[in-house]
Amino acid sequence: MSTPALAEEQVRINPTDPQPTCIMCPGSYIPSAELDRYTEKAIAEKLIDQQVRDIDIGKARVGIGVVHRGKLDKPAPNSVAEHDQISEVYHVISGAATLVLGPDILNRERRPATMRTVREFNGPGNNGSEVRDGIAYEIKAGDVVVIPAGTGHWFTRIDDHIDYLMIRIDPDKVTPLKGEVQSLEYLSKPAPRGE
Repeated sequence: MSTPALAEEQVRINPTDPQPTCIMCPGSYIPSAELDRYTEKAIAEKLIDQQVRDIDIGKARVGIGVVHRGKLDKPAPNSVAEHDQISEVYHVISGAATLVLGPDILNRERRPATMRTVREFNGPGNNGSEVRDGIAYEIKAGDVVVIPAGTGHWFTRIDDHIDYLMIRIDPDKVTPLKGEVQSLEYLSKPAPRGE
């Protein structure tokens, strides 16, 4: 009997029950002190989106990111974002903003596959100039936003700043894994720049 089959048999309590989709997978823990270091790094190095972890959970991957956005009086051109395969969940930690959501994105332009955010954070997708008939939400600390893959999301105003925890659901496993060792190494030196 091969080793993977043996490992699978060892976790079966009752063979008629549904079986775990991630056989013998460990849990993951991210201390708040590490997340705080990401926010500090974002402010010090003028970064926005940073990936803390990318974890294999069997049938999918889950990415954990920390995002810091500064004051925004009006949106930058072509700042609507959309991701083809990765859904996102925001949990707002501090600050407030207006976030517009909707699937009808005007003037779509493909993001280059060479961009770091495409390769490492949120996979292939598009930018656009605005969301037609989008719904504007006034989001603040404590709020949660769910953005399915294919849905445009667009910050049109940020009062002073907004910091949020980003959970990325990657069912097609298009982004690379990232563990604690890679996270701490990233935090130990200046962040890579450019696309």
